[in-house]
Amino acid sequence: MADVETQNALIEAHALARHVRMSPQKARLVMDLIRGQKAQDALQTLKYTPKRAAKHIEKVLRSAIANAERKAEDSGAPLDVDMLFVAQCFVNEGPRWKRLRPAPMGRAFRYQKRTAHLWVGVAEHHVAAAERVAANVAEAEAQKGVRGTARRVRKALTGKQAPSKKGKK
Repeated sequence: MADVETQNALIEAHALARHVRMSPQKARLVMDLIRGQKAQDALQTLKYTPKRAAKHIEKVLRSAIANAERKAEDSGAPLDVDMLFVAQCFVNEGPRWKRLRPAPMGRAFRYQKRTAHLWVGVAEHHVAAAERVAANVAEAEAQKGVRGTARRVRKALTGKQAPSKKGKK
């Protein structure tokens, strides 16, 4: 019964790419496209999105899916990858690279190269998790019934009742 209770929780996983060399504002435009979608649909969206950020975000999403598979495998729970969806995704600003550009008359203009931290989290859909838990409970009940059936068959074949432990001294 303890195994069934540990598998009740939704399977969630995330992946993070740090110091990606692109503007966070441009990466957020692509992240907004996939938020809340099924994982497979999000991969298709990213594949055909003509933005440079799509390639980096796709890599992070594939990593998050692999992390979810690994987490399910470690816990012994079956996982249907088709039932994963992008639960959370966001872009944080990373450190800026300060650079100087030569300007007229010996001056220098300062500019910044921005970096971003990409975070994508996937989770199992709650309906899929409920189905998985119901299947685990049904399997546990079926196994419980098989053991009891074997005992009853053995008892019927021997033709005698097993001695009770209460009356025996």
